[in-house]
Amino acid sequence: GYGSSSDDSEGEQAPQQKVEDPSREHEKQLHLKGSGKFSGKSKVLDYSVMSAPTVTLNEAMDQRRHIDPTAKEVKYNYKYEELYAPEVGPHNPFKTQQQNATKNHLAGYVENAHVNEFQFETQRRTFHSFKYAYDPSTIDESEGDKLIGSSVSAEEAEFKTVFEDNKKRPLDKRKREKNTDASDIEGYLGPWAKYKDEETVSRPTDDDAAYLEEYLAKKQKKGKREEEVPMEESTTLHIKDDTDYQGRSFLHIPQDLGVNLKSDEPPQKCFIPKRQIHAWKGHNKGVSVIRWFPKSAHLMLSGALDNKVKLWEVYNQRRCIRTYMGHKQAIRDVNFNNAGDQFLSASYDRFIKLWDTETGQSVSRFTNKKMAFCCKFNPDDDKQNLIVAGTSSNKIVCWDIRTGDIVQEYDRHLAAVNTITFVDKNRRFVSTSDDKSLRVWEWNIPVDMKYIADPSMHSMPAVTPSPNGKWIACQSLDNKICVFQVGDRFKEMRKKVFKGHMVAGYACGLDFSPEMSYLCSGDGDGKIFIWDWKTSKLLCKWKAHDDVCIQVLWHPHEASKVASAGWDSTIKLWD
Repeated sequence: GYGSSSDDSEGEQAPQQKVEDPSREHEKQLHLKGSGKFSGKSKVLDYSVMSAPTVTLNEAMDQRRHIDPTAKEVKYNYKYEELYAPEVGPHNPFKTQQQNATKNHLAGYVENAHVNEFQFETQRRTFHSFKYAYDPSTIDESEGDKLIGSSVSAEEAEFKTVFEDNKKRPLDKRKREKNTDASDIEGYLGPWAKYKDEETVSRPTDDDAAYLEEYLAKKQKKGKREEEVPMEESTTLHIKDDTDYQGRSFLHIPQDLGVNLKSDEPPQKCFIPKRQIHAWKGHNKGVSVIRWFPKSAHLMLSGALDNKVKLWEVYNQRRCIRTYMGHKQAIRDVNFNNAGDQFLSASYDRFIKLWDTETGQSVSRFTNKKMAFCCKFNPDDDKQNLIVAGTSSNKIVCWDIRTGDIVQEYDRHLAAVNTITFVDKNRRFVSTSDDKSLRVWEWNIPVDMKYIADPSMHSMPAVTPSPNGKWIACQSLDNKICVFQVGDRFKEMRKKVFKGHMVAGYACGLDFSPEMSYLCSGDGDGKIFIWDWKTSKLLCKWKAHDDVCIQVLWHPHEASKVASAGWDSTIKLWD
């Protein structure tokens, strides 16, 4: 039965088997070669049907020998119809008609043709002068002469070329004025005489004159820059008591904090901060720069993209003390003088302003009509009246704040100047620029004494000197921090490179720990990175801000306090 086991069928009588001729068996196997593994039990499958029709082979129909269309040489002499046989094969439906065309050149199919140089020049000049020429691509004489260009001009010139006699044009042969009498000293003209009808002063026609006047008026209006009117400065005091019970202002260094803020010695050993202990919020947009109050760091100054500068307490209640408003655009840099009673702010509105820290009054303003990307006081106590600024006009400009005059210009960089760093007991300063170079200058000598540039160097938009004054660390835009030795010899310490962070495109600030065991930096993802200074190993990193962490400062008197500023408009203190 259907699906029954072999045991059931044993009892039944086996059918009588048919004996076949062995020679027929061989024929059957030949016919079924390659038709799969059959059991030999099925009558249907033992004979497969050959359903393919008998087809005449291509060679029999087409006697031509075919040649590869891309072949560059042939091995024997082909007939014309073989060489020019049409290409057959699958057609690419996605190619345009232009892409399908046979080409041996980007513009099409170029065939060499020989044109006599004289004939070529004749046609070229005729086209230049009369705006028509004969078409050189006519194939045989039956086509006749074809013209390219203006047929009207051709008719006017009677189809003549420049080398054939044409009608005289009115100005072709003009009469000159004559006076060849050499004894007439005043009136002698010689070969330099003018043409009789020559106009020596050419005036535009009325239409042209009207157009020119309109054009020049527009250009003048466009070129006339509105004279930049500086914004009126104002200030807001955010605390009720700007003096304490002894009448001392907030600039006075507090002495009741358990840490000596007046000491010149750094902490014995610094540690990596573990947690956030405070966040200052007050700016409406990203913070672009923060600076400690000089020496004591009991106050912090911040400049932001909301055009404001704010002064904050670092200890006690950590309040915002004062806001300074006086710029029309974002703040780029702020810097205190040595005493901390005045500071500079540089903004994208092309002004540098000098402020009184305590009263908030604007003392003076400086501009050379260019953006300043950094501004600093000369750190020498006897040169505190001089300020330097790196500008977008590739110059470093030095002003005297007593007179407001520019007293020196250092003009050697080839692109905007990003940073200025004083080194070697303030006798020299180092500048970096968008021209990917680093230049060292003697103070007041406007020629660089050393120029460091290398094809592998990138722009270095943030530089910080080490506390001991022997090195400067530069944030390089190829995501690494380079270190340069300063002093008698200026050179790059190629083995001291700090990597791991992502700063490409951002001028993220960096700083040393006060006793130089660590180097810290912000990064484009809002993280803070800390490396070991001696080994260059990355020790730790953590997410500090929601946007770019643009500056990190290590407190000069605290072993593990670090301030960070970000484009998420907050300043954070870590310990």
